Amino acid sequence: MTGPMIWLSHIDAGDRALFSRWCLGESSARWSRAAWHLLTNLGGASVTIAACLLPMIAGTGAWRMAGSGALTVLVASHLVVQLVKRTVGRPRPSRGMSGAALIAEPDRFSFPSGHSAAALSIAIGYGVAFPATAPALGVLAVLVGFSRVALGVHYPGDVLAGQLLAMAGATLLLP
Repeated sequence: MTGPMIWLSHIDAGDRALFSRWCLGESSARWSRAAWHLLTNLGGASVTIAACLLPMIAGTGAWRMAGSGALTVLVASHLVVQLVKRTVGRPRPSRGMSGAALIAEPDRFSFPSGHSAAALSIAIGYGVAFPATAPALGVLAVLVGFSRVALGVHYPGDVLAGQLLAMAGATLLLP
C-alpha cells in the first residue's frame, strides 16, 4: 500500500470507529430515536427548500434576500454533493457494517452527507443575513449532521465533508 492509501485507510478506520460509538442501535430509547429522526428531517429537501422559498415569496426586504442567499448556497452545495457522491461511491454504513439504518436511506451513497450540507447551507445563509441567529442556527445544523450518524445513514467523515462543502459554497457565493 502506498503512502496516500495508508493515510486514507487510517482515516477510514477512525471514521468507522467513531460511527460505531455514535450510532444508535435498535435497542436505543424510543424517545431518543424520535428526537434524532425529527432533527434529521430539518436537513431534508422539503424543509430546506421551504425555508428558502417561503421568505422569498411571502417575505420582504432582508427576509427575501436571506432566502435568496440561502437558496443559492443550497443549490450549489447540493449539486457538488451529488457530483461527489456519484464519483466517490462510498457505500452507506448499513451496507458495509453490521446493523441497519434507523431511517430510510435516500440513496446508496454515503459520502458526502447531503442533509448536513443542506442544513449548514441554510444556517449560513440566514446567519449571514441575521448575525444574531448564527450561533443557534449553526448548532442546529451541526445537530442535523450528527443525527445522520446517530441514525446510521452516514459516517462522521461524510457529515464533515458535507458541512465543508456548504461552508465553501457560502464563502464563494455570499457577500
